[in-house]
Amino acid sequence: MNERTFVIIKPDAVTAGHVGNILNRYEEAGFRPVAMEMRTIDGEFADRHYAEHLGRDYYAPLREFMTEGPLVALILAGDNALDGVRELNGVTDPSKADAGTIRADFGSSVKANCVHASDSPESAASEIGLWFPELA
Repeated sequence: MNERTFVIIKPDAVTAGHVGNILNRYEEAGFRPVAMEMRTIDGEFADRHYAEHLGRDYYAPLREFMTEGPLVALILAGDNALDGVRELNGVTDPSKADAGTIRADFGSSVKANCVHASDSPESAASEIGLWFPELA
């Protein structure tokens, strides 16, 4: 099934120069970029993206991390994009991610894990609507 998902290449991966490598992994797996933009977000935008995490102990450091520098927001499309991209990314903790996944290869901690991807059709629709409203 051809579907779309939303991905963020996080500030740690941008700063480390891994954007091209990460994009290459997605393309080699058959996912094509539909939209892509490098931007720096402010705290208010981070709050909108991470609304379900507001008030949790870990949120303040996450908010600070996501607003500290440029990131790359993108929409990827392809067969089984939601599950396929998440599998390619690996689990949230890079130290527990399978070898060869993006997080195992480029992530350094649970917070600085280099990528985000939508976890459901509903979150993909919501995140695409937030980040790329013209494509929602």
